[in-house]
Amino acid sequence: MPRDLPIGNGDMLVTFDGRYGLRDLYYPFVGKYNHTLGHLQRFGVWADGRLSWTHEDGWRRTLAYRADTLVTDVVLVHDGLGLEIRCADCVDFHEPVWLRKTVVRDISGGSAPRDVRLFLHIDLSIQENALGDTANYDPRTAGLIMYKGDFYFLVNACDARKCGIDHWSIGTKRLGGAEGTWRDAEDGLLGKNAIAQGSVDATVGFNLALPPGGESYVAVWLACGRNYADVARINEQIQKRTPDKFIARTEAYWRLWVHKEPTDLDPLPPAVRDLYVRSQLVLRTQIDNRGAIIAANDTDITHFAGDHYSYCWPRDGALVAHALVLSGQSELSRAFFRYCGRCITHHGYFLHKYTPDGTLASSWHPWVVNGQAVLPIQQDETSLVLWALRRHFETFKDVEFVKPLYNSLVITPAKWIVDYRDPSGLPKPSWDLWEERRGVHTFTVAATIGALRAAAAFATDFGDSGRAAWFSKAAEEMAGALKRVLWSPQHGRFARMATPRDDGSYALDMTHDSANFAVFAFGALPADDPMVVADMRALRARLWCKTDVGGCARYENDYYHQVERADIDSVPGNPWLICTLWHALHAVQTARTADDLAPAVELLEWTAAHACPSGVLAEQFNPHTGEPLSVSPLTWSHATVVTVVSELLRAMARLGVPAMAAR
Repeated sequence: MPRDLPIGNGDMLVTFDGRYGLRDLYYPFVGKYNHTLGHLQRFGVWADGRLSWTHEDGWRRTLAYRADTLVTDVVLVHDGLGLEIRCADCVDFHEPVWLRKTVVRDISGGSAPRDVRLFLHIDLSIQENALGDTANYDPRTAGLIMYKGDFYFLVNACDARKCGIDHWSIGTKRLGGAEGTWRDAEDGLLGKNAIAQGSVDATVGFNLALPPGGESYVAVWLACGRNYADVARINEQIQKRTPDKFIARTEAYWRLWVHKEPTDLDPLPPAVRDLYVRSQLVLRTQIDNRGAIIAANDTDITHFAGDHYSYCWPRDGALVAHALVLSGQSELSRAFFRYCGRCITHHGYFLHKYTPDGTLASSWHPWVVNGQAVLPIQQDETSLVLWALRRHFETFKDVEFVKPLYNSLVITPAKWIVDYRDPSGLPKPSWDLWEERRGVHTFTVAATIGALRAAAAFATDFGDSGRAAWFSKAAEEMAGALKRVLWSPQHGRFARMATPRDDGSYALDMTHDSANFAVFAFGALPADDPMVVADMRALRARLWCKTDVGGCARYENDYYHQVERADIDSVPGNPWLICTLWHALHAVQTARTADDLAPAVELLEWTAAHACPSGVLAEQFNPHTGEPLSVSPLTWSHATVVTVVSELLRAMARLGVPAMAAR
């Protein structure tokens, strides 16, 4: 199920699913640890002797954010209970605390006051393990504490009359047939037991008295810390300053953050404008304050793959960092490159992926293939970090920032890249963008050409003319080999992959693959080069899904989450958002008139139409229904929106496209 509402501040991330169930709570890193393990944290309402959990049927839900901010605007209506609930959630922009203000309104039409009780179920597995957790009622704060080791969580609340929870239940979960304390709420009462340890959960309750046709509210929060003093301090601040002020300051901060650059968005259609702003905000929720850019934090994927996406792939991170550069978020891109400087091997290459704290993550790339030792790498990961660092430097000219990274992220990787070539000048085999095949890939070659040219430019800037010439010569040799080896005159397009033969020739894999967009995207060849134009045209024709949904597949007969297996000609694979928008990027970069930008705008409007109502974007979609598949949000999807819109706005300014209101 998609995570329709992510909220966070770089130290803490909270996500809600499409039924407004809180599913993920990450702290102290974005992506580590998920203290819920993806288990549903229930939110329920008791009225007139009846309890309904808001994730159940019977509720009408509108899940959205307040405009241009990371504060939610959620409306829940239950006609049977005669109640409307409006919630504003946020993770404070500074402190690691989730706050929710809940306003409950009587819509029953009755004439009597109503006794309404709200229940919040907290099902934590601290540090992703329920062993040895403790939950207890804390009389000092009149709240609930859950802790293990140096991780503490405090749940508390305020209403118009007082601060403190009204009632609570603490007990065992998922052991000996125990479902959890949420069952204790079904009669509207909680047992108020003082403490439990082991595999425990808790439910807290709040009493509201509603006048006929009137409303009342409660504000609840969950504070995170490394000891009791941390969470008690945050609790005291909230009670002193009020939850409303914490929510208001967070709303103001994110509006300031997303609009800090004087970008003229008037030429954009309203849906694209909103998606561009929302994409920047969603991106921020997936970026750790210490620099790691996490691919996705949707734990539902673990049921399919046995692992998750809560890692930093240097390649994905580099492409996201490029989007941050284009949108002016220089502090975040700097943090990413510093993170990369800590992760890269002393040989000058990156391994597969890394945890949010910078240690090597799980991998399926072997160190031995056919009995021969190999590097378990995707060379494009190393190349694109260097390429993106150059884009950052060209934009911000921050010499003092680049200086300590010059050797680790420029010179050493570039030297390794030059050495890691075969006699033709192409990179030696490595794993592809999609992490499925080992060979010499057009995507990798194009990214590496871009990296070598970036290294040459850096070396020139730093007065190292000898290395600049060396890197530049290698780049041009590789560009020549790209056209000589990977272009197929017979097919009139680039191959996806070349596999070296023993005689020095190559076997070409001519499968249509969207990854070939890299040839123009990283500057290997100009976007209007006839070879590039022919390749992109062929990719669009073969990989576009010929259903009402549309969109471009990754490659022919893509197996990953495959929906359509019978009619591969019409549905070569599920439509991927990034692959679709790569055609928009090509349209922007080849535009010579304002009318030439229309295809890019149309594809961006297609993207906006396939977002969740909240604006969140998935990795891919069902080709027949348009439903999101795999993880959601995917950081790369939102970054691609930011990249394409940023390039589109520049092209619109260059070509004199008027504001929408004037057209």
